[in-house]
Amino acid sequence: MSATVAAAIKKIAVYILGDENKRGKLFVLIASIVAGFLGLMCLPVAVLSSMGNEIEPPDIDRSLFTESALFESLDSEQQAEITNIQNQCQVIEDAMTNAGVRSQTIKAQLIYMSYFDEVQNFYAESYANLFAVAPNDNDLIVAINYTYDLQINSDEFKRTYTWVMNSTINEYMFTDSTTKNCADLAAWAENAYISGWGYKSGAVGERDESDRIRYADNAGLMLGYLNYSPTDKAFGSDYNTLVYTEQGGLDTMPDVPGIGLFDGSQHGIYVGNGEVIYSSEAVGYVTKEMVSNGGWTSWCTYDGVTYPQEVTDAIESLNEDSSSEN
Repeated sequence: MSATVAAAIKKIAVYILGDENKRGKLFVLIASIVAGFLGLMCLPVAVLSSMGNEIEPPDIDRSLFTESALFESLDSEQQAEITNIQNQCQVIEDAMTNAGVRSQTIKAQLIYMSYFDEVQNFYAESYANLFAVAPNDNDLIVAINYTYDLQINSDEFKRTYTWVMNSTINEYMFTDSTTKNCADLAAWAENAYISGWGYKSGAVGERDESDRIRYADNAGLMLGYLNYSPTDKAFGSDYNTLVYTEQGGLDTMPDVPGIGLFDGSQHGIYVGNGEVIYSSEAVGYVTKEMVSNGGWTSWCTYDGVTYPQEVTDAIESLNEDSSSEN
């Protein structure tokens, strides 16, 4: 077990598993993760799901458990500690939102709950600013280690973070959960890449309970976004086929994250900075590459996704050019 996981589990276990008779609650909490009750104790409970490849939870009737029922089953001292953890998580969430890096809230909470036991004079605003200015995760961990005199191992944390992210759908990534828009489609693709989704034919992002990994096939990466309800935290079935329109060559594509790319057989999602993310059958997982490195030949839009005026204007311009040629 990694030190990251051990530290976070220790933080929760000391409150819940006070004696031998309470150890069953550990498995109940792991089961609650599988059932989707990540909100019970914020990120530390999500960390428990990273034990999934080491501890096999027993078969439990998930319908018997709710967040309130699990909370009420704890004694008053444990409830107070859990409430304190929830409050700490909320403070970090608010700070991350104010810093413009809301999508990284889970990462910030996970690092804090795993490593900050001995940190004094913690200010969530300055902590969130480290996430706002760091160009990548390696630099972020270096900055956190320097600022708080910690010794977080970057590779170790990334492994744990990937597993935790794969356990859930990041609710913080959506800019507008009430619509299906290209900005959130790009965020969806980034999340799938960061979370280590695998490739599986017919999958759209659901987690396979046998190996506890999320999968999507090439079209399924887009269909998953169209079918996922952030409110219900569940996949629907409104979209069974990916309907797309090729708009033009790459030289006519506006620089807007969330635009689709096509190479004649597979789709990718442009995520900005000249990069594209797609689920590749050849490599077996969701991957990222430079657009210039692939065989992408055209850009496209998808039915069900709304696009900003810049994309609409580009399409109208292409249509006008086509009409004038005829």
